Amino acid sequence: MSPAVVALLLLAGLSEAAGRIMPLLVCRPGVSPRNVVGLMLTGAVVEGAVLALWPLTALTTAELLPASPSGDGTLEWTPGLLAPLLLAAVLAFPLLGPLLHLLVFAGVGAALTGPLAATAGLGWWTAAGCVAAAGVALGVAVEGVRRLVVRLGATAAPEPLA
Repeated sequence: MSPAVVALLLLAGLSEAAGRIMPLLVCRPGVSPRNVVGLMLTGAVVEGAVLALWPLTALTTAELLPASPSGDGTLEWTPGLLAPLLLAAVLAFPLLGPLLHLLVFAGVGAALTGPLAATAGLGWWTAAGCVAAAGVALGVAVEGVRRLVVRLGATAAPEPLA
């Protein structure tokens, strides 16, 4: 992965994390700045990793199909494919456009479908199904982890205010 792609993935992850953490800060105004920075950095790495796994998961899903020809290539993010995803991450801030955010993700998925179809030797619609299935699976997995972390964090002792 090129340094530009890694930087774009981390920026997209940071933006996604900020969109998730801002409502938390509104509900809990006494959260320390240290915890906010820790949550933001952890969220940026996790969200960036999930975004980085999308092409690999889509390719793996395509290879699991019984009628898929053997693909001998790899599928990776390029800056051109990832730039709209960064826009989608910026739009993830609460109440600034969840529908537009979803539409940009769908557009990025459609752009990822062409390279997947060429790499795996599948038709466009089959590749689109693999990209969508991979995106939904990753989204459900990360949402489950988020809910688990929130549940575990809710049972922790509250931090003292300074």
